[in-house]
Amino acid sequence: MSIDSLQTYQDVVKHLAKQKRTKHLLLGNGFSMAYDAKIFSYNALSTFIENSENELLKQLFKSINTKNFEVIMQQLDLFADVANVFKADKSLIDQIKQTSENLKDSLIDAVQVMHPEHVFKIPEEKSLACCAFLEDYLANEGCVFSSNYDLLLYWVLMRNTSKNAGDGFGREVENPLEDGEYVPDYEPEYSELRWGKHKDSQSVFYLHGALPLFDAGIDIIKEEYDGDYLLDNIKARMEKKEYPIFVTAGNATEKLTHIMHNRYLSFCYDELSSITGSLITFGFNFGDNDTHIIDAINKAAQQPITNRLRSIYIGVYSESDYAHIKKIEKKFKCPVRMYNAKTANVWQ
Repeated sequence: MSIDSLQTYQDVVKHLAKQKRTKHLLLGNGFSMAYDAKIFSYNALSTFIENSENELLKQLFKSINTKNFEVIMQQLDLFADVANVFKADKSLIDQIKQTSENLKDSLIDAVQVMHPEHVFKIPEEKSLACCAFLEDYLANEGCVFSSNYDLLLYWVLMRNTSKNAGDGFGREVENPLEDGEYVPDYEPEYSELRWGKHKDSQSVFYLHGALPLFDAGIDIIKEEYDGDYLLDNIKARMEKKEYPIFVTAGNATEKLTHIMHNRYLSFCYDELSSITGSLITFGFNFGDNDTHIIDAINKAAQQPITNRLRSIYIGVYSESDYAHIKKIEKKFKCPVRMYNAKTANVWQ
């Protein structure tokens, strides 16, 4: 079937508006690829490590049998501490610490490869076009779910200071006054951007985490964007043994296991599992490693009849994309429709 004969993105939006149905958006790697396919290759971070010249790092990933950067970093830290307690050979301890530093540096290098300087200088018209695309959901009681962990979505929303893009993070007063208390020259001290207090109004969900999001132990923290210093800020946090929350390459079971062991990620996953109305996808290919996302969609579709997900509209770019969705459409518990993703004009 010719992709050009499929309904357009505009057709889908008009139909749902006519039905007075809430629409939600699921973004995949194709969202970033649509901006620049050369930069945002799929699984770029794990691929970067796999192609690294550091043989020890490659052996480490293979030995531990995971591509979860956070787990490996934490295990290296733990291993170094245990080695110290048992008074292991100093050269071994130094090697462990150096490997940990190499992994952190490799991660930052990979991020910089993915995000060259000009990515942070997206032309104004592209930034505005993308924000308008997102706002059509956010301003109409819809949610935006992203499986990407790169900085692009975060950056667009920050640059345009979207009032409807609630990500659940906010500041709290660290030195609050008691009721009726008066302190001369009192100045409130505010916390970092913490997740949790504002989650009830959250409308943007990073299903696989994102590089600016950190697990600081008790709190989930969002690193602030302040121009060209974001990557430096990320690296500084890693030096304090705080690591970005993101689900890298792996099969669906490995991804879901990672998600369920993190309260932010599991919250986002549960929110996808409870949406109503209709879901539109852009740049999400529903590959073999995405069955956990299909499971979440099916949970939403099997809610009580008055409060369930009624349909999903999947954007496809090619005839092979179309054939793939036709092949797997019976895995979905709600009606599946397809549209020509090229007509969405996200960045135009």
